[in-house]
Amino acid sequence: MVEKKKKIAPIKNKKGKKLEKEITSPLKRFVTSFRLVSSKIQIWIYLIILSAIISFLLYPNLLVIPTEDYSIGDVANKDIKASHDFLVEDKELTKQRRYEAVKSALFVYDFDRSGADIDHRIKKSFSYARKELEQILSIELEPTLRSQKLGQLREKFFDILEITEDSVLFDRLVKDNFSSHIDNNASITINRILEKGVVGNKKVLMTQKGKGIILRDIDTQQELKIDDFDRFYNLESALQYFNQAIYQLIPSEIAPAIVATTKHFAKLIINPNITFNKRETELRKEEAKKSVKPIYFQVKKGEMIVREGEKINPTHLWKLQTEAKLKTKAPTLSMALSMTVLIGILLALSYIVLLKRSNIFKGDSKSLIFISVTLLFMFLLALLYNTVAEELARGFYFFTAQALLFALPITLGAILISIFQGLEVAIAFSLILSILASIAVEGRIEFFVYFLIGSLLAAYGVRNCRERSVLIKTGMKVGLLNIIMSLSIQTLYGNPYSLVGAISLVSGFLGGVLAGVIATGFLPLIEMVFGFTTDIKLLELSSLDQPILKDLMVKAPGSYHHSVMVSNMVEATAESIHTNPLLAKVSAYYHDIGKINKPLYFIENQVRGDNRHEKLAPSMSSLILISHVKDGVELAKQHRLGKEIVDIIQQHHGTSIISYFYQKAKEQSKKRESKSSPVKEEDFRYPGPKPQTKEAGLVLVADAVEAASRTLVNPTPARIQGMVQKIINNIFSDGQLDECELTLKDLNQIAKTFSKTLSGIFHSRIEYPEPIAKGETDKRKENGDSNNLPAPHEKNGSRENKNEVKEDLKRLGMS
Repeated sequence: MVEKKKKIAPIKNKKGKKLEKEITSPLKRFVTSFRLVSSKIQIWIYLIILSAIISFLLYPNLLVIPTEDYSIGDVANKDIKASHDFLVEDKELTKQRRYEAVKSALFVYDFDRSGADIDHRIKKSFSYARKELEQILSIELEPTLRSQKLGQLREKFFDILEITEDSVLFDRLVKDNFSSHIDNNASITINRILEKGVVGNKKVLMTQKGKGIILRDIDTQQELKIDDFDRFYNLESALQYFNQAIYQLIPSEIAPAIVATTKHFAKLIINPNITFNKRETELRKEEAKKSVKPIYFQVKKGEMIVREGEKINPTHLWKLQTEAKLKTKAPTLSMALSMTVLIGILLALSYIVLLKRSNIFKGDSKSLIFISVTLLFMFLLALLYNTVAEELARGFYFFTAQALLFALPITLGAILISIFQGLEVAIAFSLILSILASIAVEGRIEFFVYFLIGSLLAAYGVRNCRERSVLIKTGMKVGLLNIIMSLSIQTLYGNPYSLVGAISLVSGFLGGVLAGVIATGFLPLIEMVFGFTTDIKLLELSSLDQPILKDLMVKAPGSYHHSVMVSNMVEATAESIHTNPLLAKVSAYYHDIGKINKPLYFIENQVRGDNRHEKLAPSMSSLILISHVKDGVELAKQHRLGKEIVDIIQQHHGTSIISYFYQKAKEQSKKRESKSSPVKEEDFRYPGPKPQTKEAGLVLVADAVEAASRTLVNPTPARIQGMVQKIINNIFSDGQLDECELTLKDLNQIAKTFSKTLSGIFHSRIEYPEPIAKGETDKRKENGDSNNLPAPHEKNGSRENKNEVKEDLKRLGMS
């Protein structure tokens, strides 16, 4: 973990100088050592617990008292008496009572008295339509434009009503100028209908007659038991009532067309407002079922449960099962303890020999938990599958349990571990799982080889998985390999050409394919639960159509272009230093998303002459610049970009200093005559932490180099190379790369690649001849450029004000 210097107390010596540097190293070493010790202890605790759980799964019978296993119809081979008083559940009577309770539970119907606020929707839609229609009719429009306007009005009108569009109805309404008689009278009548209630299917409702229903008001949540179902309308009777009532409401002098339009409107707008709530009904049935307590009868101590020679009936069986559950004996755990030790040694040696050098467990137990859960899941799957295979084999004579074992998708574990933790970890995992799975299938050595080879191929096949189709393809490859291995194993047993051999071949292929298919479904779930970021997710995030990148492009175009340039630089470099180019590229896209909140405070987004920092104190400017890291982390978490990207956003400036504002603050402090608090360097440093991975260090260097390249006056290859080397040297000497794995060889390679990439970006172009207006010839010749005139602030292809370059470099902390 990273110790931030600003958290260390500023102790001073006799001369008044801070002793921070003197105490940083010992304190840092102590804290780091403590955390390493804690991490090691945590890993060993996990290994012990995992070993114990696996042993328990292997020997669950150690905690259960062995008893005679009787079934209904068996003959008792001895007299069995109750060893003590106990109660036995009468399962048949309990089941009958629960069935009756479920049957008597009332159906629940939801009552929407307002009909989804239908009155408001009608008034709003007609008011809007009348207003829009008046505007359309008030001006002369081309027929096509008028038709287009009416089409837009129709779409909006029905959207407000939330009903299906009806062109005939709309044309009638337009013809009637959306008469207020229609909406006013329709609202009044519909409200009356909805107050009583409209049922979609009254026949289904009538099946509960004599029993009643629960009517629940969705607004007040009040419930009422209803026995009289005749009070409700169905759609047909509701429309009949509407048609009768509308004649009474609309005056006789009103045109019949309006009445017809109102009826047409009612057919579309009236919908059931009493609906069956299946979920609530099922919950109440379940509650009614649970409310019935089990019915017991008592068995006294010494009472004869079953006599020798009697056939076991259901009552006997219940008593025997209850008696077996209540018996106890002193646990004998020597076998389980021995197995725990053996499995513990296996796990410990695997960790020490194969995994200890890996950084997956460094400071984060998430990966260890994931590996442990996956191992337990796969081991439990092997146990359960073996049991099921044996039971199936008993019912069918033409295949064996061994033939079905070839279909066990044991390679699923290796696929998942390889994708999320890497090939090295997946190899160690495959070895451990193959040993445990072979133990689960009765210790067959041939299945150990079968599981191990398949797992290794699966892990290798998905090592660089960037498409979900790779999982299926790998599963099919493993399936083909399984066919060869299953044929070889069946040949060892002497029956390769029998029906069992054919089933083995099919099972082997299915085992490989199933692993790929299941892994495809598990990937999103694991990403969500554990917060892992796979190459597949990175490819999705690499799309520039992501909403957050679109926001960056619109609100901070300079930062967006800078991010794209940085991504190109790191992608071109990552492969050569043996790091993940996709992670580096995607992280570069998002590393400056925090600038979205205050884009104009960053120089790449500022218009020339408009610098908001000129009116701010240096300390405030530094706070604003520093805040983009925190804002970026929050945005990344909000958009679920993944822990790896969040970490790189947080680390992409390390603990570097904002030298421009730091120097400016020092200069202002010297000019002040009054005594003021001294300028603290830590106040102008980013909070960090420093880069912890190669990808984070690469993004940090690329970020600084790309920004500094913008300040070059004449970006020739030599100047670019010198600038890149200077930036990297400054970063290295500032200690920003101390905690990542970048070596001097890597930095040298980074410098070469960055120089090459930037030289390509700032390449020169040939001068293309073009027609020159009279009077411009002499001016172009004077500037030595027959193609491009210099900008107003430039002369002879360079900046007019050289101080701007120096100022930009200072802001970047490079001068």
